[in-house]
Amino acid sequence: MNLSDSRTAGQQGPQGGHTPISRISAAEAVFAALRRAIEGGQFDIGTKLISEATLAGQYGVSRSVIREALRSCNTLGLTVTKTGKGTFIVANKVANDLTLGQYSARDLNEARPHIEIPAAGLAAQRRTEEELEHLKEIVQEMLTETDPEAWVNLDASFHSAVARASGNRVFASVVSDIREALAHQSETLNLVADRQHRSDEEHVAVLNAIEAGDSEAASKAMAAHLQAVSVALDTILSK
Repeated sequence: MNLSDSRTAGQQGPQGGHTPISRISAAEAVFAALRRAIEGGQFDIGTKLISEATLAGQYGVSRSVIREALRSCNTLGLTVTKTGKGTFIVANKVANDLTLGQYSARDLNEARPHIEIPAAGLAAQRRTEEELEHLKEIVQEMLTETDPEAWVNLDASFHSAVARASGNRVFASVVSDIREALAHQSETLNLVADRQHRSDEEHVAVLNAIEAGDSEAASKAMAAHLQAVSVALDTILSK
């Protein structure tokens, strides 16, 4: 069954055969199948998965879709990808924390409220018209973006732009530094917890408060967004 690289109604399992699924993204379908196989004990710890090219042919998707699904398996601590060697099964259940580039999910969850909530409040007070227009452009692109990789990059751009609009160079520098980790986190949450649409709504609330110059509302909207992200991560880790 060919999944294509968009939405699909069916999939092959990692060893072939068909498993019916609802209409979800190809990367999400591949990830879900791999996770079920790993957590279901179909692979021994230390097993090397077949190559990306073979997986892509088996699922009928591009290698970029396979890489996206494997990144989420890596992030959940189920697999490790070694450059030039392949991807190996290292656990049959999700880790207690997620690795997101240089940082863990716990690192981000503890730090972000102390940075991004006050940054949003300051952005409502200090943003320029140019910065506001840039935020609007990012959010508008996010609302219409169908490519998962492009969306997570826009998500990271939004948070960076809010921090810059705060006029506080420390906030802007810190958020810029964690940008890659934010993208990894968003990608995983979109695949595992279907967060994209809800994140869009939360970003719109932050943007509206910044546009209105309402510092308190902007801070509350960002706090609500970060809390929702934290809850989604806890749900993943507790499965």
